[in-house]
Amino acid sequence: MPIAPKIILGIDPGTVVMGYGIIAIYANRIQLVEMNVLKLGTKKDVYERLQQIHERVTQLIQEYQPTEFAIEAPFFGKNVQSMLKLGRAQGVAIAVAMQAGLPVTEYSPKKVKQSVTGNGNAVKEQVWKMIQQTLQLKDSDIKYFDASDALAVALCHHYQTSTVIKAATKKLKGWEAFIKQNPGRVKIK
Repeated sequence: MPIAPKIILGIDPGTVVMGYGIIAIYANRIQLVEMNVLKLGTKKDVYERLQQIHERVTQLIQEYQPTEFAIEAPFFGKNVQSMLKLGRAQGVAIAVAMQAGLPVTEYSPKKVKQSVTGNGNAVKEQVWKMIQQTLQLKDSDIKYFDASDALAVALCHHYQTSTVIKAATKKLKGWEAFIKQNPGRVKIK
């Protein structure tokens, strides 16, 4: 009987455009499920936009049944009002995920870029190129960088929670623990 894939919903929060990306993880394969944006429009009341975010994230969870939820943390810029609005959008998306019982993980923009490209200061085009290579996507698959940013959040979450990464970063308590866990790596002379 095949094992059900791990499905990760990644969100790039925004109050004008919210990106979302969904990936499915099969044993050794990552597959794109969905990548798009929710355009919220600037003419609408901020609370209407938050309602739209709530509705869309709810729909995504119901439709794709993700097992994990990852979201990008707001970038600390100079405009405090923008920061507050972005934090509200993020909070709404997180609340929906929590209400659905999903584990929520937040990643800084720098961490996402570092995980996907190896460079925490990569630009959006570099992030997209690495995603293209990883998931074997075409240039025509991207319409909005907000969508590829959300996909990068989902990939970052996968990389950070995969068993290989977990095993590599597991803390050991001294050489005795290392030797017990790695007997094949000990050479006696």
